[in-house]
Amino acid sequence: MTQMAREAMEYDVVIVGAGPAGLSAAIRLKQLDPERTVVVLEKGSEVGAHILSGAVLDPKGLDALLPDWRTMGAPITTEVKADNFYILGQAGRIRIPNWPMPKLMSNHGNYIVSMANVCRWMATVAEGLGVEIFPGMAASELVYGEKGEVKGVVAGEFGKNPDGTIGPGYEPGMELHGKYVLLSEGVRGSLAKEVMAKYELSRGHCPQKFGLGMKEIWEIDPRKHREGTVTHTMGWPLGRNAGGGSFIYHLENNQVFVGFVVHLNYENPHLYPYMEFQRFKHHPMVADLLAGGKRVAYGARAISEGGWQSIPKVVFPGGALLGCSAGLVNVPRIKGNHNAMLSGKAAAEAAHAAIKAGRAGDELAAYEADLRGGPIARDLKKVRNVKPMWSRWGMIPSLVLGGLDMWTNSLFGLSLFGTLRHGKTDAAATGEAAKFPKIDYPRPDGKLSFDRLTNVAFSATNHSESQPCHLKLKDPSIPIAVNLPKYDEPAQRYCPAGVYEVVQGDGGPRFQINFQNCVHCKTCDIKDPSQNINWTTPQGGDGPNYPNM
Repeated sequence: MTQMAREAMEYDVVIVGAGPAGLSAAIRLKQLDPERTVVVLEKGSEVGAHILSGAVLDPKGLDALLPDWRTMGAPITTEVKADNFYILGQAGRIRIPNWPMPKLMSNHGNYIVSMANVCRWMATVAEGLGVEIFPGMAASELVYGEKGEVKGVVAGEFGKNPDGTIGPGYEPGMELHGKYVLLSEGVRGSLAKEVMAKYELSRGHCPQKFGLGMKEIWEIDPRKHREGTVTHTMGWPLGRNAGGGSFIYHLENNQVFVGFVVHLNYENPHLYPYMEFQRFKHHPMVADLLAGGKRVAYGARAISEGGWQSIPKVVFPGGALLGCSAGLVNVPRIKGNHNAMLSGKAAAEAAHAAIKAGRAGDELAAYEADLRGGPIARDLKKVRNVKPMWSRWGMIPSLVLGGLDMWTNSLFGLSLFGTLRHGKTDAAATGEAAKFPKIDYPRPDGKLSFDRLTNVAFSATNHSESQPCHLKLKDPSIPIAVNLPKYDEPAQRYCPAGVYEVVQGDGGPRFQINFQNCVHCKTCDIKDPSQNINWTTPQGGDGPNYPNM
């Protein structure tokens, strides 16, 4: 089609994504210079609508950004009081004592929070400083300058027909230009993926590794509620089929966050991560806690797990990658929000200095240097070998050797193992279906465990059916011609929202995409063994509407 002319708006800095990284960058830019023009684009219907995190928040990022946050009305009030870690068997459990663990693993001094609500609060702080925040505005394209630099984004395009042609109510959107564009889209963002490929930002670094995190919020019997209690588990039900574990966090108002993470480097394509989560809730320890309660929300998202070795070059001509777009999660701590905030702060300081010096459209080398040598590096280097150890040697050896490695890194600043590298991508780790046994999953009981479509209703997900499908197949024949015979088409199982189906008909099987169910977790973009699915942004405002994830 002929490209329609778009209006353009000019800013000093354009930020994509109103998560903790993007909002931290916006706040810091205005702290440094109230006259700077800063805009934040958020694809969710409101700030927080697409935010899903555990979350136990390490406040060090917020301490650096807003030292007075405790007196500013932040929704951060439930301090961790008890910290438990268990290895589960099918019917029992073994408590791992806290004393052998490095100090960095302690959660005391941290807070159980809804990051969706924290981001909503941060947005009010940013707006109070003069930041413009546009929710419901998906940044769907990058705009490049004459020298090949990123100079802006296209946002607010609406009204295409399902076949991609222009509809009667088409709105072409606007170009928002900036001296620098900061991408804080979260894990596997579509624009970040484009710049990483265009500028070869991952060259020389390990491939990124990922997990799938699924979470439910439950209201439980007040007699069982222990506000401030944090529990993590490993082991059953995953066993040798996959790495991963769970979290159970007691926040206020008799609510608990119940979550389950499956590492996406699993081999058996018959594995069904969502059903592993549902099965987990039938463990006696968990079932007793949840009995008599009710689930009030559900969601899912991918988690970056590669750590230090997998962080790409984080700057490119005209911009930078922040937070989970850069992969800054501390895997053994299951925390990334503090590093997201620190990355936003550091990128803002680099952009401010560059603009003050009269620069624009170049690489923010000062941000790269800060990330590689500052507090984020100190946080991630200490734990860099835990994930590759687990991938190579399994759960128990990684607990012992990973603990030893974290101790030596914490005490002496060195590792006996050096820096272990990650192997193949999570997609390439998928094995052929014929080489692995099928897994029999019990039917959900509707009380503790639920089918996918029922749970998706608790994510308040909605996509207009009149728009093009945002899940693009590079080759529409591959799901049936390749993935079905070779891998038993694992998209049927790895998607936590039931987006993908193999439907049997008179003409044989066909691949069906129910994009209306998509919760924007990006697992399909990551785990598809043929790398045939490309996740792109739907029109702004569509997707989940998480209340307080």
